[in-house]
Amino acid sequence: MKADLKHWLADWIPPHLRRVIRGVSPNGAVSYSGNFATWDDARRHSDGYDIPAIVERVKQAQLKVARGEAAYERDSVLFDKIEHSYPLLVGLLRAASRNGGTLNVVDIGGALGSTYFQCRGLLEGVTIRWNVIEQPAFVACGNAHFQSEQLRFFADLASCLAVEPARVAILSGVLPYVEDPHAMLRAVAEAAIPTVILDRTPLWDADDRLTVQSVPPSIYGFAVSYPAWILNRPRVLSHFLPQYRLVEEFGALAGTIHVDGGLARDTGVIFERRESA
Repeated sequence: MKADLKHWLADWIPPHLRRVIRGVSPNGAVSYSGNFATWDDARRHSDGYDIPAIVERVKQAQLKVARGEAAYERDSVLFDKIEHSYPLLVGLLRAASRNGGTLNVVDIGGALGSTYFQCRGLLEGVTIRWNVIEQPAFVACGNAHFQSEQLRFFADLASCLAVEPARVAILSGVLPYVEDPHAMLRAVAEAAIPTVILDRTPLWDADDRLTVQSVPPSIYGFAVSYPAWILNRPRVLSHFLPQYRLVEEFGALAGTIHVDGGLARDTGVIFERRESA
């Protein structure tokens, strides 16, 4: 499992791009195109991920949230009102209630704690340990500027779980942007974490499709494109069933996603591991 973890961690894209609102808006803001055979091929047909100063952009935005100057940050963009994912919150509160009011989270691809800062105000009364798994530069920045008794940063899942067991795994907006999302899902399933929550993941019933996602300059001030998976829903679910039961499936932030004439759905899923598994 450790080898797989190191492999799929190496090619994460910058977190401020990872969770961009997906789909096509009425003015064609974000689009998906192509059907590429390999990750390298998709990268050759896109700009790639080498955007300078990403860590600093995200850090400065998250510092404003930590200081109370903004409500929350997503993709380095600041908001004066939190857009909660209430199904995600329900999954977290449900997990806490099943563990005596304690919530030990591993947030895979969690940037500098964006989801932690987003959710913490509605988790009062819950004892929180929030562990972010990220690229080394973000781990260093997180430990230098945001680490606390509640929030910690790790470079891989194995080192995080060696400190203490996690009760919840969150994968929000990360699966489409790794070279092998199924390796990531296998690693999480093998870790036998009691609750697994997927959020902001484009799914459909067609085969996995590797596309190029294009984002115009109106969102970040510059145009960018990068490889992005549209994943087969039954295949994603199969990593956890029947060892886990599907508690809830919900529509996520982007809603319907248009892909060269096909339609996918931005999706969230809550799984709970069966006691007999």
